[in-house]
Amino acid sequence: MLTILFDGIAYGMLLFILACGLSITLGLMNFVNLAHGAFAMAGGYITVIMMNRYGISFYWCLPAAFLVTALAGAVLERTLYRHLYGSPHLDQVLFSIGLVFMSIAAIDYLMGGQQQLINLPPELRGRFEFLGVGIGRYRLFVIIICAILAVALQLALTRTRFGSQLRAAVDDGRVARGLGINVSLIFVATFAFGSGLGGLGGALGADLLGLDPNFPLKFLIYFMIVVTVGGTSSISGPFIAALLLGIADVAGKYYVPQLGAFIIYAVMILVLILRPHGLFSREGGR
Repeated sequence: MLTILFDGIAYGMLLFILACGLSITLGLMNFVNLAHGAFAMAGGYITVIMMNRYGISFYWCLPAAFLVTALAGAVLERTLYRHLYGSPHLDQVLFSIGLVFMSIAAIDYLMGGQQQLINLPPELRGRFEFLGVGIGRYRLFVIIICAILAVALQLALTRTRFGSQLRAAVDDGRVARGLGINVSLIFVATFAFGSGLGGLGGALGADLLGLDPNFPLKFLIYFMIVVTVGGTSSISGPFIAALLLGIADVAGKYYVPQLGAFIIYAVMILVLILRPHGLFSREGGR
């Protein structure tokens, strides 16, 4: 039971890192970016190429995946996304889902449709026993990395000048500009950081989740569930939602495998019945 709980926490932590970039763009920037999974897929393929073709250490691949996808996010924000900030959400959905299918076609053409595999460093393989609990070394590594990122992200958004400027830019861009805030720079930095987190999540999840060209569509529903259940008014909501859904999904597949992924949808429905605006969203808030 405790081993299942541990694996569920690791899965939930990974879901949070994968989804929090979408939570940032949707909750803080009010932009529906369904192409967020494409950045996660890009991070995974960057890791695969660096490790399998060039023999670069897995530990160097993680920051590389973050930086490259963050740069790609910044470029796309400046050239494409910025023109849709004031558009209806339907336009944003259609635009971003189009990018998803373009990325799938591009990866399928360049890398093929087969499942991609990576060889983790020896120290991250296997399990060990601790107080009778079987702990996977790589899952423990994922939990530690994701926990550090979650705390740092929460502090950055609530305790720093940048976080205050971002909230001001989203609430009223004209007033923020009048106060001397570079709204354009704030938005591109935020979008790039969210994209980089997606790429990092894709790199971390390449071994646990699998990686193929359909990754953005396969996990898009999971990203949306995390953001919907957790709400978009804070980072803590999606974090708790990701843990809850990760544990429920792993436990459900272990104890009642015949139900498959139904458990995670049942949890989503139950939470939204009790909290229609998400776990930590206030009624009437975004």
